[in-house]
Formats: sequence, structure tokens, C-alpha cells
Amino acid sequence: MEPSIFTRIINGEIPCFKVYEDEKTIAFLDIHPIQPGHVLVVPKTQIGNFYELNDEDYAAFFATVKRIAQQLKRKFPDKARVGVMIEGLEVDHVHAKLFPIDTGDEYRNNPDMSTDPDMIALAAMADYLQIEAV
Repeated sequence: MEPSIFTRIINGEIPCFKVYEDEKTIAFLDIHPIQPGHVLVVPKTQIGNFYELNDEDYAAFFATVKRIAQQLKRKFPDKARVGVMIEGLEVDHVHAKLFPIDTGDEYRNNPDMSTDPDMIALAAMADYLQIEAV
């Protein structure tokens, strides 16, 4: 299997705006966010479907999803919810998308892929959301 873009990020070949990392997972900002604060949680094991993760990687993945959701709720207290999507569609490497929302329309929003990422805003958001590994 060819390394996914996420595996290349994990291996340090491609830079990212990392907010969290531990032995089994990494969390970083999506450069084309659905909503401000859009974080991707990725297991370090490259696999297409979350239910194919071994039990240890599965538990680590969902523990990080929970940790990031709690951080987003702390950092965006005025938002009603933290939306979560688990997929591996555009990138054949399971990942969870988490982002603060108030409405279903915000959840279903499509990112604007036609614009260049705002690297300054992304760097500031990554600093704001930073979580130390346990």
C-alpha cells in the first residue's frame, strides 16, 4: 500500500498544524476547514476503515477523538456541539473530522477548496487548540 498523505504527515514528510500527538494517534488542523477549529484525528496505523483497527489502535483513536472534542468544547464554549465525521473516503486512511457547530447546516457545510489556506490563521488556531500529550 502506498503511504497516504496522512502517513506522510505522520512521518514528517509533509508539514501540518499539529494540536496533539501520542504514540498511536495524531491530531492536526484541516487546511480547508468546514468550520473554524476543524481538527483531523488520525491513527498512525494506515487503514481504510475504523472497524478494521486492532483493539488497541481503535481504543487509542477514539480516546483521542474524545480528548479533541473536549478541547474544542472548552475553546469554543458558545458553540452548541462538536460535530464528528469518521471517514476514509478522499484519503484511504481512516480519520475523524471534529469541528465546533451550532446547526446542522454548519455540520453539512462544504469547505471552500478554491482558496489558498490562511497559514497565519491556521498557525494561530493550532496554538490556541494545543494539547499536551499524556
